[in-house]
Amino acid sequence: MSETNTRTRLDQSTNVTEDEAETSDVQCPECDGKLISDTERGETVCQGCGLVVEEDEIDPGPEWRAFDAKEKDQKSRVGAPTTNMMHDKGLSTNIDWRDKDAYGNSLGSRQREKMQRLRKWNERFRTRDSKERNLKQALGEIDRMASALGLPENVRETASVIYRRALDEDLLPGRSIEGVSTASVYAAARQAGVPRSLDELTDVSRVEKDEIARTYRYVVRELGLEVRPADPESYVPRFTSDLELSEEAERRARELLANAKEEGVHSGKSPVGLAAAAIYAASLLTNEKTTQAAVSEVADISEVTIRNRYHELLEAEQSIPTA
Repeated sequence: MSETNTRTRLDQSTNVTEDEAETSDVQCPECDGKLISDTERGETVCQGCGLVVEEDEIDPGPEWRAFDAKEKDQKSRVGAPTTNMMHDKGLSTNIDWRDKDAYGNSLGSRQREKMQRLRKWNERFRTRDSKERNLKQALGEIDRMASALGLPENVRETASVIYRRALDEDLLPGRSIEGVSTASVYAAARQAGVPRSLDELTDVSRVEKDEIARTYRYVVRELGLEVRPADPESYVPRFTSDLELSEEAERRARELLANAKEEGVHSGKSPVGLAAAAIYAASLLTNEKTTQAAVSEVADISEVTIRNRYHELLEAEQSIPTA
């Protein structure tokens, strides 16, 4: 049957709605066959008799083709998705600081002056009030600290959301922007299961350790955040990697911590101290001897704490009955 006759049969047959044609469960009005979509011709046809049920469908895809991710990014004419990590969620325009055109050629003096004026006004429009200026500064701090701590993008996004909530619920009066920003990063890292110690946060923050801890407790309480106590095992991979220990030592350290949890030794103890002591003990048990000073430097905790937790972990290990 020719395509013309098929289209004529379509006109004479029962009308099929657009919603029905888009669903794969709809049957052919002529033979009750299965309908398939022909994306090359923009038609919906019957797989059995070839009846064209719908034609001239709109193709929502791009008119260009790309053969890899890099080429797709180059040809795409849309911007990046919205993100909470920018004060305007990435919806505003950014004017590049380099005075060059799209081909990399330098601009003339008149064009450079024009672009400088545009940058100035664009920056003023992006931060129209004090709240946006506050948010812009805070999100910049969050990004800086997260980068210094090696935290993934999902932690930065969560920290940005926590800070936005604190700003919306008016928790900032009487507290510094840097303090709330650091507390947001600390809370987000713990929620994501990649915690960082307060000492590590203090090293990259512009505020003192006591203020970070105080602000963190306040933000968690006021926002009702669900933050579980940090698991000592979550610190083990990072510390063993920094000390260049083997996977066997890492596995042994996890076993020591698991035994400590079973015996209740971890209760009330610093998770960083327990992790550092477990790694030190594991390195001795696997003949990969490392010093307390090296572990102390990596974990940023005192050698006295490592020694105390070390003895407690070994006692817990010995108290576990063997099979």
